[in-house]
Amino acid sequence: MKKVNVAIVGATGAVGTKILEKLVERNFPAQSIKLLASKRSAGVEIQAGGHTYTVEETVPDAFDGIDIAFFSAGGSISKMFAHEAVSRGAVVIDNTSAFRMDENIPLIVPEVNGQLLKEKQGIIANPNCSTIQMVAALKPVKEQFGLNRIVVSTYQAVSGAGSEAIDELSAQSMQFENRDSIEAKVLPSASAERHYPIAFNAIPQIDAFDPSGYTLEELKMMNETKKIFGDNEMSVTATCVRLPVVTGHSESVYIEVDKENVSVEEIRASMEGITGIVVQDDPATQTYPMPLYAEGRDEVFVGRIRKDPHSPTGFHMWIVSDNLLKGAALNSVQIAEMLIEQ
Repeated sequence: MKKVNVAIVGATGAVGTKILEKLVERNFPAQSIKLLASKRSAGVEIQAGGHTYTVEETVPDAFDGIDIAFFSAGGSISKMFAHEAVSRGAVVIDNTSAFRMDENIPLIVPEVNGQLLKEKQGIIANPNCSTIQMVAALKPVKEQFGLNRIVVSTYQAVSGAGSEAIDELSAQSMQFENRDSIEAKVLPSASAERHYPIAFNAIPQIDAFDPSGYTLEELKMMNETKKIFGDNEMSVTATCVRLPVVTGHSESVYIEVDKENVSVEEIRASMEGITGIVVQDDPATQTYPMPLYAEGRDEVFVGRIRKDPHSPTGFHMWIVSDNLLKGAALNSVQIAEMLIEQ
C-alpha cells in the first residue's frame, strides 16, 4: 500500500489525539505524521506508538508535501486553512461542520456512502458524531426495508464539546460533592449567553438555537442524515441533549420503514453480522448498549429493538457509540484508508 505524508490539525484536542492513536493502532501507511495546532501549543511533545511527536504551529507552509490532512480544530480554522492545504496538494478530511452541507463536498461514512469517494478529492467532510452512529446502524435497515421517517433523541457525552467540557464536568462534580458553588462557563455552548452546570444535570441544548426553535446540532443531524442517505424527502427530526457522561453518545431512535409486516426479528437480523455493528438486544438478560461499555470501542452498538404499538411500520431502538472514535477519529481514518485503497 502506498505510504503518504499526514498532518493532523488540532492535534492536541480530544479528537486530534484520537486520530493519532488510530493511525498508529491501525498501522496506517504513513511515511510521516505532522502534528499541528495553535501557536501556544507549538513545541508540545506527544507520545504515540513508541514515537515522540513535536507539535508545530498551523501555518500555510506546514502543508507543503502533505498528502492527507485531518482537520479537527474547529470550523473557523478549517475555513482558514483547508483550501490552503488543498492548493498545496493535500486531500483534507475535515471533522468540523464547515463544509458538511456544501453540495460539492462529499459527506462520508465509509460503510454507508463510501462509493461517493473519488480517486482525487479536495475536501471530504466527516459528519457530526451523532449522525455517524445513527446512519451506520440504520443503513442495513434502509437497504432491506426502506426508510421514510426518523425521530431521534440524543443523550450526548461532554467530550463532544471538547476537553474544556470534560474538565468542567470533573470540577463541577467535586464542587457538588463539597457543597461548593458550582461554576459553569462552557455548556451548553461557549457562545451562549447563559451557561448551566452539567454535573448531575441534563441540558436540552447543544450549540446555538436557530429561529426555527431547533438547535444547530439538531439541524445538523436532520440535514446530514438526508445528505448521507441521498434522500431529501426523508422525514428526520432530532432533539439533542447533553448528559454528564464523559464519553459515548446514546440515541433513542424511532423509525418507520416502507414495507409492512416487518418483524422485530427481521430488523434485528438486518444489522447482525454487519461489520462495525454489534447488536446487544436481550431484555431477558438485561442486555443492551451503554456508553460506559462502549468507550474505547470502535463499533456502533444497537439494542432495545421493539415494534411501535400504534404504527404498523414503526420501530424503536437504542444506539450507542464512542463519539470520539466512530463518531469522529475512526471515521476520519477509515475515509483516509478508503482513499488510499482506491
